[in-house]
Amino acid sequence: MTVKSKHVRIKGIKDGLVFLLDDKCPFEDLLSELRYKLEHSHQNILTGPIVHVDVKLGSRPVTDEDKAAVLEILKSQGNLLIRSIEAVEDQGNVDPEALFLMSGMLRSGQVLHHQGNLLFLGDVNPGGTITCSGDIYILGALRGMAHAGVDGNQDAIIAASLLSPTQLRIADVISRPPDEWGTRESSMEFAYLSSGAMQIDKIHNIVKLRQGLNVFKGV
Repeated sequence: MTVKSKHVRIKGIKDGLVFLLDDKCPFEDLLSELRYKLEHSHQNILTGPIVHVDVKLGSRPVTDEDKAAVLEILKSQGNLLIRSIEAVEDQGNVDPEALFLMSGMLRSGQVLHHQGNLLFLGDVNPGGTITCSGDIYILGALRGMAHAGVDGNQDAIIAASLLSPTQLRIADVISRPPDEWGTRESSMEFAYLSSGAMQIDKIHNIVKLRQGLNVFKGV
């Protein structure tokens, strides 16, 4: 089957790729061309090291199911790490408490940045880095570096199923070295700032910090 290459454009940027998807064609046609390009005409970008990808859907009305369909195709390629997927209509209607969901594995030398709150499904290995303007929630092991509240938000937190980082940072406050934390139970924990100092606590105590705020709104 031949698919005309007119609905999907792939643009190289300084730190990865941008997939520009036509917002005028039928969505199923868009998915077909995206799948075809990745499987047949762009093998050169799929055989190298990890590539960060931003997906732009234009002004097309999209549902969570639509985004999931695009992500499913892109995630089938092992070296593509999806950094963001957005439509123009999302801008200006962003819930500041919403969590953006991503999955994968961050290896040494890889950096993932997100504007907003991030829920990352996977491990962050030593040498891997996650930075975020909001909160960072990791359902996996954090053995690399995490920086929440990069724009100066001291209310941001960092949580992980296994909190064993090389460094934690919230706003401009850097954590103590891991060997000073002492021995802790292997349960999900989170880091936060109190009076300008980094603190570590069990995840169930987050409600005390957030006064019952539903931080999972929008997931």
